[in-house]
Amino acid sequence: MYIKRLIEKTIINTLKAFPVVILTGARQSGKTTLLKHLFSDTFNYISLDELDIRSLAINDPREFLTRFNAPLIIDEIQNAPQLLPYIKAVIDKERVNGRFIITGSQQFPLMKNISESLAGRVAILNLYPFMIEEITGNYLTEEKSMDNFFKKISSQKISTSPKINLGRWLLGGGYPGLFVNSQISRNIWFSSYIQTYIDRDIRGNIKNENLNDFERFFKLLASRTAQELSYSNLSRDIGLSVPTIKSWISLLQTNSIIYLLQPYYKNFGKRIIKSPKLYFLDTGLAAYLVGIQTKEHLLNGPMGGALFETFVVTNFLKRFSALDTNISLYYWKNIGGIEVDLLIEYSSKLIPIEIKLASTIYNNHYKSLLRWIYYSKLDIDFALIASNSPVTGKIAKNIYNCNWYNI
Repeated sequence: MYIKRLIEKTIINTLKAFPVVILTGARQSGKTTLLKHLFSDTFNYISLDELDIRSLAINDPREFLTRFNAPLIIDEIQNAPQLLPYIKAVIDKERVNGRFIITGSQQFPLMKNISESLAGRVAILNLYPFMIEEITGNYLTEEKSMDNFFKKISSQKISTSPKINLGRWLLGGGYPGLFVNSQISRNIWFSSYIQTYIDRDIRGNIKNENLNDFERFFKLLASRTAQELSYSNLSRDIGLSVPTIKSWISLLQTNSIIYLLQPYYKNFGKRIIKSPKLYFLDTGLAAYLVGIQTKEHLLNGPMGGALFETFVVTNFLKRFSALDTNISLYYWKNIGGIEVDLLIEYSSKLIPIEIKLASTIYNNHYKSLLRWIYYSKLDIDFALIASNSPVTGKIAKNIYNCNWYNI
């Protein structure tokens, strides 16, 4: 079963403007399935996971590019980065857009080689696990402006027969291989995924004697999703140096496992918290790492709010990334405790968003929004609460509720 991805149109349009398109993303995010679905009739496909093909690409790259003609999809380029200078030579000899689509999961070495070999010739796109819009089929890509998008998601009524419930979504997450096959054991899938990730993407970047420490760190980090990132606190709790913690955070970030949401501090002086907030890019992976086994445990337990916030923040990130929009995401918090969970900046506008797992919205749920609007002295005519409440629309002056299903 193929599920339409929001990034499809962006990939097609980008191929018209660049000779090479790189599609990166975490392992198992659906890169190969997406590209085969879109281009099986127009592109040749080759995978560098196959040993004989990889050997040819490494040992005789010219023969490789002669044997496998463009337009060509080259899957898992990190297995043979030696190909990149030869792809550059082919492009420079005859610059034609849309000749190569290249995928890669391990972004550290991949990005280094791309920047050296294909600068000015390549567009880089990132594919994340499923977002809720792809699961519900509630695509809002035709909205002509961001203003209309926000108004629509805050006014659209909730389906009486939803395709997925909140507990199932947060517990399972959006990795396609797990989501589309209900027969797969969640525990076995995530256990295998983590082991594969460590073996293929981590082992070559850290010392073998630190692998057990990395697994402990990985689980500890999952318990900190939707929290401010403190390297010193993590260093103390895990018993490792701050430089080691920073390098491992960077490794997870570049491999699309976590996302760091930066603080918004323009024009607010020195009383603003300036540490980023950390989010796992898939709630299912985070829930598994902290040992959550049931929907009830997730929604009613101590991490329910954090995982719900993780879902909302990263879902906006995935959507805007897929549509190649010029939009920035931030959070805001001052030392007095006033906090806005998410700020979306576009066209010189700011949309403040408060995220609440609650199914009923009361005045105190948007108190921080009102205080921030007053404190910021900005002309804010639209603020949003993202919640589990089925009642959408205006709930106070300039404040609207949006159910998670519509995000």
